[in-house]
Amino acid sequence: MEVKNHIINRIVYQRMLPLFYHENKDVSIGVTRALYKAGIRVIEYTNRGAAAIENFCALKEMQQAELPDLILGIGTIRNSKEAEAFINAGADFLVSPIVTSEVAVVAASHKLLWIPGCMTPTEVHSAYNHGALLVKIFPAIVLGPEFISSIKEIFPGQLFMATGCGELSKENLNNWFNAGACAVGLGSKLITQSKMDNRDFEGLYQDISGAISLVN
Repeated sequence: MEVKNHIINRIVYQRMLPLFYHENKDVSIGVTRALYKAGIRVIEYTNRGAAAIENFCALKEMQQAELPDLILGIGTIRNSKEAEAFINAGADFLVSPIVTSEVAVVAASHKLLWIPGCMTPTEVHSAYNHGALLVKIFPAIVLGPEFISSIKEIFPGQLFMATGCGELSKENLNNWFNAGACAVGLGSKLITQSKMDNRDFEGLYQDISGAISLVN
């Protein structure tokens, strides 16, 4: 439980959870270094391509060699097979786009933090019953900040992260935090495909630094 709470506290402290995937291993490493350089210490790599497991292993090697305080989780985990594969590769936590008992069971058996995606109060309730300390509201842009503000009193103590929450602007982010989100999950609005493809890691660093200033 201490490890789970430590990861949650780090996510809440940085007020965001950056998430990305790129098929190229060197690009994935470059993005991770840019995130770390900007001050990010918890990252979600996503299982969204054939190279995900190979790239994740390379990121873990870099983490252990260069960035010992980096917490590296894996996202888009939909079943127990995927969960076990990435746990064996060294995932520090698991993120799912859905609430699924088979992933919850695997995470619990390894005493790992599991962050499931929820879109209804029933799914939030199910996630809580499966031991989820933090849930991501996904896709947040479809539901809007009012969804969190409307249900948070029903689930006292439950932490909500808004993932896929729309534009990276002060007004939009304020709406989510004021509604009760403890953090936002930021993907392509923060780590753009064009900057990754062009290996513009300095540009990414500037964007990430700006996002950190926005959320704080």
